[in-house]
Amino acid sequence: MRRLLLNNLTLIFCLLISINKLKAQDNYEIQVYGSETVEKGKTMLELHSNFTLKGSQSVSNGEFPTNHVEHETIEVTHGWTTWFETGFYFFNSIGDGNRTAYVGSHIRPRIAAPESWGWPVGVSISTEFGFQKSAFSANTSTLEIRPIIDKKWQKLYLSVNPTLEKSFKGPDQNRGFTFSPNVKSSYDITKIITLGLEYYGSTGPFFHYDPYRQQDHQLFLATDLNFDPAWEFNAGVGYGFPQRSDKEILKIIIGRRF
Repeated sequence: MRRLLLNNLTLIFCLLISINKLKAQDNYEIQVYGSETVEKGKTMLELHSNFTLKGSQSVSNGEFPTNHVEHETIEVTHGWTTWFETGFYFFNSIGDGNRTAYVGSHIRPRIAAPESWGWPVGVSISTEFGFQKSAFSANTSTLEIRPIIDKKWQKLYLSVNPTLEKSFKGPDQNRGFTFSPNVKSSYDITKIITLGLEYYGSTGPFFHYDPYRQQDHQLFLATDLNFDPAWEFNAGVGYGFPQRSDKEILKIIIGRRF
């Protein structure tokens, strides 16, 4: 199993090097999704806290710089059935130079393949739509379509999110859909502690990719703590590779089911 884990982590690193057509992504919700939805009648409340230790230091396309800024995102998700949930996001920024503000909101319905279907992997798909202020994201109206495929083999877990993104208002509104792959591989060290790697990226339009310096590759070393089924805890430290990426980011996700 350790050799299998090493092979999967190596696969993610190779993916990071080979997918060289990525653009910058917003660091408000840094998470690779699992396929499971929130249980019927339950509500999940999450706080996403992301601090950029080393980011951009000048205004670009009217957007504030990201260096030494903290993003606090409140996510509320309710499970309506055993296979359908809806999530709501409230994005906030904390920083000097007028960077403390409410940024925007998104809504995210998601459906999952029921366990009764007996599929060998977990599958779900979410669609996320909303707005954000131009000072924090030049593309102020966006749509995200996120297929989710995951699988667990004893202590080893793998999730792939081949995400598509579309801007309806802003500099990218005529560029079509972009490809934003997210991948997570983790291993249960104990019954409580899980360690793994998370990869995040975002491409230019299909077949018309951006130059490498305008792309974004982010790799996180992350841990999940499974101390209580009602709670969720994920934390990690990430590094961006191309010139346009935020170089050093800390993230913490705390969630509670009610």
